[in-house]
Amino acid sequence: MTTDLIMLTDPTSPAAEAYRRLRVNLMSAGREAQLRTLLVAAAAADADKASVVANLAVAFARADKRVIVADCDLRHPGLHTLFGLDNSAGLTTALAADGPLPLQATDVPGLQVLTSGPAVAVPSDLLASAGMKQLLARLADEADVVLLDAPPVTLATDAAELAMQVDGVLLVVIAGKTKRDEAQRARDWLVQVGARLVGAALVNVAPDVELRKYLAKR
Repeated sequence: MTTDLIMLTDPTSPAAEAYRRLRVNLMSAGREAQLRTLLVAAAAADADKASVVANLAVAFARADKRVIVADCDLRHPGLHTLFGLDNSAGLTTALAADGPLPLQATDVPGLQVLTSGPAVAVPSDLLASAGMKQLLARLADEADVVLLDAPPVTLATDAAELAMQVDGVLLVVIAGKTKRDEAQRARDWLVQVGARLVGAALVNVAPDVELRKYLAKR
């Protein structure tokens, strides 16, 4: 595993506490309507977007949830690197043939990963297929929470295709990187396809000084 998983490397930090707060908010949203499958979608390009999904997955697993995180970014997958897993089989191979899901366990109890698998020519077509809908149903049967990573909303249709198949979408905005018009375009597109937006998460924000003091070890 890499040091990008702050939930594991520094679980008492303000950043880790922010993921716990996000977990609480999402669990609250799930009380109103089912939120078993959640797409965590970045508004625009960012190299750290996969770590947001991964840390949130760890946060849910730490709350004794059975979690599956699926790498649906078939263009630039990153979850297998974050968790130190093999990527010779994954989502693409699961869609190509029937059989057991190629889920891989992690060092975090209750957390499994479905890596992207080998590259395909047209990812958006694969994600829009009937097989993808069936795969999501299978994943939901095996977990309390299924988190999906995907390419940024404004750069490819992949996220929009997935947004129409999941219970909810969390829009991720990167402080200092995501432009206002990019965030607005991403939101408008998701609304246009009928996605259920459960909220937005602003990441890469400097932690509050008082919060840092309060969370510091005694």
